[in-house]
Amino acid sequence: MKRHHVVALVLLLLIGLAALAAPSYPKDKDKGDSGRLLTGRVVDHQDNPLSDAVVYLSNTRTRAVKTYIVGPDGNYRFPALSPNIDYEVYAQYKGKKSDTKTVSQFDNRQQVSINLRIDTK
Repeated sequence: MKRHHVVALVLLLLIGLAALAAPSYPKDKDKGDSGRLLTGRVVDHQDNPLSDAVVYLSNTRTRAVKTYIVGPDGNYRFPALSPNIDYEVYAQYKGKKSDTKTVSQFDNRQQVSINLRIDTK
Protein backbone atom coordinates (compact mmCIF):
# COMPACT_ATOMS: atom_id res chain seq x y z
CA MET A 1 0.00 0.00 0.00
CA LYS A 2 2.85 2.35 0.84
CA ARG A 3 4.45 1.75 -2.53
CA HIS A 4 1.20 2.76 -4.27
CA HIS A 5 1.28 6.12 -2.44
CA VAL A 6 4.90 6.71 -3.43
CA VAL A 7 4.11 6.07 -7.13
CA ALA A 8 1.13 8.46 -6.98
CA LEU A 9 3.25 11.11 -5.29
CA VAL A 10 6.01 10.78 -7.90
CA LEU A 11 3.44 11.09 -10.72
CA LEU A 12 1.98 14.23 -9.16
CA LEU A 13 5.46 15.67 -8.77
CA LEU A 14 6.31 14.96 -12.43
CA ILE A 15 3.05 16.54 -13.61
CA GLY A 16 3.78 19.62 -11.51
CA LEU A 17 7.30 19.92 -12.91
CA ALA A 18 6.01 19.53 -16.46
CA ALA A 19 3.50 22.32 -15.88
CA LEU A 20 6.24 24.61 -14.57
CA ALA A 21 8.52 23.84 -17.50
CA ALA A 22 5.83 24.47 -20.13
CA PRO A 23 6.15 27.91 -21.73
CA SER A 24 3.39 30.32 -20.93
CA TYR A 25 2.18 32.72 -23.58
CA PRO A 26 0.43 35.80 -22.22
CA LYS A 27 -2.64 36.89 -24.08
CA ASP A 28 -2.34 40.12 -26.04
CA LYS A 29 -4.78 41.96 -23.81
CA ASP A 30 -2.87 40.85 -20.69
CA LYS A 31 0.35 42.49 -21.82
CA GLY A 32 -1.28 45.59 -23.29
CA ASP A 33 -0.60 44.64 -26.91
CA SER A 34 -3.35 45.11 -29.42
CA GLY A 35 -1.52 43.67 -32.45
CA ARG A 36 0.97 45.03 -34.91
CA LEU A 37 1.22 48.62 -36.07
CA LEU A 38 1.79 49.58 -39.71
CA THR A 39 2.82 53.16 -40.39
CA GLY A 40 4.38 54.98 -43.28
CA ARG A 41 4.34 57.95 -45.57
CA VAL A 42 3.03 58.53 -49.09
CA VAL A 43 5.41 60.67 -51.15
CA ASP A 44 6.12 61.70 -54.73
CA HIS A 45 9.42 61.08 -56.57
CA GLN A 46 11.00 64.10 -54.79
CA ASP A 47 9.92 62.88 -51.31
CA ASN A 48 7.20 65.51 -51.01
CA PRO A 49 4.14 64.28 -49.05
CA LEU A 50 1.05 63.59 -51.12
CA SER A 51 -1.83 65.02 -49.12
CA ASP A 52 -5.20 63.30 -49.65
CA ALA A 53 -3.67 60.14 -51.13
CA VAL A 54 -5.62 57.01 -50.23
CA VAL A 55 -3.78 54.04 -48.70
CA TYR A 56 -5.32 50.58 -49.16
CA LEU A 57 -4.54 47.72 -46.77
CA SER A 58 -5.72 44.26 -47.83
CA ASN A 59 -5.89 41.19 -45.60
CA THR A 60 -4.58 38.44 -47.90
CA ARG A 61 -6.55 35.73 -46.10
CA THR A 62 -10.04 37.33 -46.09
CA ARG A 63 -9.47 39.97 -48.79
CA ALA A 64 -11.00 42.57 -46.44
CA VAL A 65 -9.73 46.06 -47.30
CA LYS A 66 -9.16 49.03 -44.99
CA THR A 67 -8.43 52.53 -46.27
CA TYR A 68 -6.73 55.59 -44.86
CA ILE A 69 -6.76 59.12 -46.32
CA VAL A 70 -3.44 60.78 -45.53
CA GLY A 71 -3.20 64.31 -44.20
CA PRO A 72 -0.88 67.15 -45.18
CA ASP A 73 2.15 65.33 -43.74
CA GLY A 74 1.55 62.27 -45.96
CA ASN A 75 1.55 59.87 -43.00
CA TYR A 76 -0.75 56.88 -42.57
CA ARG A 77 -1.36 54.45 -39.71
CA PHE A 78 -3.03 51.03 -39.40
CA PRO A 79 -3.03 49.79 -35.77
CA ALA A 80 -4.10 46.44 -34.30
CA LEU A 81 -3.09 44.18 -37.20
CA SER A 82 -2.96 40.44 -36.63
CA PRO A 83 0.61 39.14 -36.45
CA ASN A 84 -0.51 35.85 -38.08
CA ILE A 85 -1.75 37.31 -41.36
CA ASP A 86 -0.01 38.73 -44.44
CA TYR A 87 -1.18 42.16 -45.60
CA GLU A 88 -0.72 44.04 -48.87
CA VAL A 89 -0.52 47.82 -48.87
CA TYR A 90 -0.48 50.39 -51.67
CA ALA A 91 -1.52 54.01 -52.25
CA GLN A 92 -3.38 55.91 -54.96
CA TYR A 93 -3.25 59.59 -55.76
CA LYS A 94 -5.07 61.30 -58.64
CA GLY A 95 -5.33 58.11 -60.67
CA LYS A 96 -1.72 57.04 -60.08
CA LYS A 97 -0.75 54.05 -57.94
CA SER A 98 2.30 53.08 -55.88
CA ASP A 99 3.90 49.66 -55.95
CA THR A 100 2.18 47.08 -53.72
CA LYS A 101 4.20 46.13 -50.64
CA THR A 102 3.69 43.12 -48.36
CA VAL A 103 3.66 42.96 -44.57
CA SER A 104 4.63 39.35 -43.89
CA GLN A 105 3.47 37.30 -40.93
CA PHE A 106 7.05 36.00 -40.75
CA ASP A 107 8.34 39.52 -40.01
CA ASN A 108 8.12 39.55 -36.21
CA ARG A 109 8.45 43.32 -35.71
CA GLN A 110 5.59 44.86 -33.69
CA GLN A 111 5.93 48.13 -35.63
CA VAL A 112 6.41 48.07 -39.38
CA SER A 113 7.08 51.22 -41.41
CA ILE A 114 6.57 51.24 -45.19
CA ASN A 115 6.85 54.37 -47.30
CA LEU A 116 4.89 54.37 -50.54
CA ARG A 117 6.12 56.33 -53.54
CA ILE A 118 3.86 57.48 -56.37
CA ASP A 119 5.26 58.93 -59.60
CA THR A 120 2.91 61.87 -60.18
CA LYS A 121 4.41 62.87 -63.58
